[in-house]
Amino acid sequence: MMFYRSYQSYCHRLQHDMYFLTSTSRLNEQVVDKIVLQLNRVYPQILTNEEAEKFRNPKASLHTRLSDLLKHLQKKGDRHCQEFYRALQINAEQLFNDLPSRKILSPVFFLACFSVAAGLALFWYCCNSGACFSASTSLQHLWTVIIPFSAPGGSPCAPAWSQVLLGKQCYRLGNKSSRVLDEAV
Repeated sequence: MMFYRSYQSYCHRLQHDMYFLTSTSRLNEQVVDKIVLQLNRVYPQILTNEEAEKFRNPKASLHTRLSDLLKHLQKKGDRHCQEFYRALQINAEQLFNDLPSRKILSPVFFLACFSVAAGLALFWYCCNSGACFSASTSLQHLWTVIIPFSAPGGSPCAPAWSQVLLGKQCYRLGNKSSRVLDEAV
């Protein structure tokens, strides 16, 4: 399974999407005819007149014609498959958006997963350093440590809104800062 769409060829995508496209009632006859006509008229190098007549033949079943068209385009190469996807997007945009090959996870998903993993690692580190007394105080401690350094200016003390929200106070000790739970709040 490919995770980056940009590295996956259109022929591989078409092979992956073939079952979805040929399953019952995904594409109706009118849409298939429009796609064939677009590939023939707009891009005559993609489908010749004879090929277009073959794929628009009403004597053959829609499933057979569509399967033959997709196999034919795959044999012709990547550019032909790309033009099929363009024609599909123009003539059946909702179906184009629902294609299985478009549902492949993007790099943003992996970046989000990495961020969660890094946050959990930082949380684990804070808990094992002896700075945490319980799950609730460890979350508060982690929040107070992360917020100030992600705030604009990188202040070593938590912003006032997070101190009020979490019931924390920040005391300055020379160049370092110490965060202490304010049990009174």
